[in-house]
Amino acid sequence: MATTTPIRESGLVDRGALEQKVKDMYRRVAKEPEGEFHFAMGRPLAEELGYPPADLDRIPRQALESFAGVGHFLGLAAIRPGETVLDLGSGSGTDTFLAALYTGPTGRVLGLDMTDEQREKAQRLARENGFHNISFHAGYIEEPPFDDASVDVVISNGVINLSAEKDRVFAGIARVLRPGGRLALSDIVTESPLPEKVKCDSTLWAACIGGAMQQDDYRGGITAAGLEMVAFQDNPQYRFLTDAAQAASRSYGVKSVNLLATKPE
Repeated sequence: MATTTPIRESGLVDRGALEQKVKDMYRRVAKEPEGEFHFAMGRPLAEELGYPPADLDRIPRQALESFAGVGHFLGLAAIRPGETVLDLGSGSGTDTFLAALYTGPTGRVLGLDMTDEQREKAQRLARENGFHNISFHAGYIEEPPFDDASVDVVISNGVINLSAEKDRVFAGIARVLRPGGRLALSDIVTESPLPEKVKCDSTLWAACIGGAMQQDDYRGGITAAGLEMVAFQDNPQYRFLTDAAQAASRSYGVKSVNLLATKPE
């Protein structure tokens, strides 16, 4: 297990330490997908979560090797041909590539990620495999670098929990969505609030646990941003691997959920 670094000082998140820990973790996910992590990875995980094998056959194998999502939400997203889709925390691109299949050549998909190695891997795979309707962008999910009301669908998989400023993430999503647009995602939440000792563990943050928000607060953050909740579902298929992660899951109800929300017309 990686060493633990405190990420809170005087009750505040040390965002620099958190960002570095997250980048280090997901740099390894991109470059060493065969390594040991708190979470399962790869095509076996994707199929267990419910991704259709026939769709997985159509996207780059190396993207799937680094897949570290926490649920399958693309059915909720109901992406249509010609739409513009934004993937927040696109990683090596599994959901981005799938969204590109669903939008078809008349649509486009924007991948946003802060980790250079993930983004560079996804860009290379898109180029090598002829996915011309995808572009990958450097940036942060708290500040998506796209125009207001420019996106039909925002998707994300196991990423928002990693942010120390989730209210800014939700506000950014609401800003870039067009009226009538949709937010569909999978993420990690908790049934009860996490204690400080878990929130202060940067390794558990990077493993999608330490930053998990209590589920009622998560829903409230989305509605406070001006979106309307349509569906909120548990993902019992998702499991944590390490003892520390499993203990947090048992003690505080840390779990994976899917949700769908819409921006009013």
